[in-house]
Amino acid sequence: MSRTTDLQNIKNALIDNVVLESSDYVVAEGDSLSLIRNMPTSSVSLILTDPPYHSTKKSNILGDKAFRTDQDYLSWMENYIREWKRVLRPNGSIFCFCASDMAARLELVFTREFNVLAQVVWTKPNDPGFDGWKQKMKKEALRQWYAHSERIIFAEPATEGNLHRSYFGSMLREFRQKAELTGHQLTKLTGAYGRVNHGGAVSNWETGRNIPSREQYQKICYALLSTGKIDTMPAYEDVIRPFNIDASKEFTDVWNFPSVRPYKGKHPAEKPATLLEHAIEATTFPGDIVLDCFAGSGSTALAALRLGRRSVAIEISSLWAKQISWNIKVATRSLSVIPEEEVKQVPLELEAGVY
Repeated sequence: MSRTTDLQNIKNALIDNVVLESSDYVVAEGDSLSLIRNMPTSSVSLILTDPPYHSTKKSNILGDKAFRTDQDYLSWMENYIREWKRVLRPNGSIFCFCASDMAARLELVFTREFNVLAQVVWTKPNDPGFDGWKQKMKKEALRQWYAHSERIIFAEPATEGNLHRSYFGSMLREFRQKAELTGHQLTKLTGAYGRVNHGGAVSNWETGRNIPSREQYQKICYALLSTGKIDTMPAYEDVIRPFNIDASKEFTDVWNFPSVRPYKGKHPAEKPATLLEHAIEATTFPGDIVLDCFAGSGSTALAALRLGRRSVAIEISSLWAKQISWNIKVATRSLSVIPEEEVKQVPLELEAGVY
């Protein structure tokens, strides 16, 4: 199914809550857990989202003080995690922001449905000339290390059936067996011999240790289809989880992106555009659908659109849902260059209190 069709099906599922939509994006207002339960299965390629942290207990972030105990919060997140796995394509990815003191417990919940690939440490360095709270607070009053980082859980949907719970590994074995080929035979047909084992790369692919290149996948498809026992093979973009990184980008699990400096109308949990774009560009193909369940001011949606991806933004606050719509309308005038001063205009009266 095409991404265009997927987005249309998502719109249809969210129709009663849609406040803005086009062929490239949809903005919906409402409780995201209820709304994603209506979304089609395997319809988005990336979830990049920033739920309430719970541990920070900020009164100006909706939901941050909603849970009596940590376990209440984890149980609430578990409901999301199950739905996130369902709506993600099997070769999709998820980035979930969280507080450093909740990350370990939250990661354990994730492992029931996902392969956790990394726990990224976002260091949040200050821009030159901007002290922020790090420099202003009284160091002598500290009773533990000052929390100047956040965590981002990066994971892929898990598929049982092989060593590394790999979707592609299970899929390849299923097609190979249907084609009545042994691992050795498929290795010979593709020329994917290993240095040590006679099964070559095929056995590694099927256990989920690694993945084929686009060229190798084309050879796999040709070999399987040539048997006459397979009618069609899925596209590379539908089975391989993208991960596009080189030495010019942040390639370790420690990310250094300055946090967003205060400005009039800033969302209290706004994440830097450069960080969001880095995550999206590394883990999606052009045209893929990016979902943010806690959209805030719409920074994730804007980052996705700038990179030629499609976006689904869900926000529970009516005020911020309108702000997202405004920001997208401004941004889509020119996706190549978005004037910062225009995007940060606030047509709404952002009153003090819970956003």
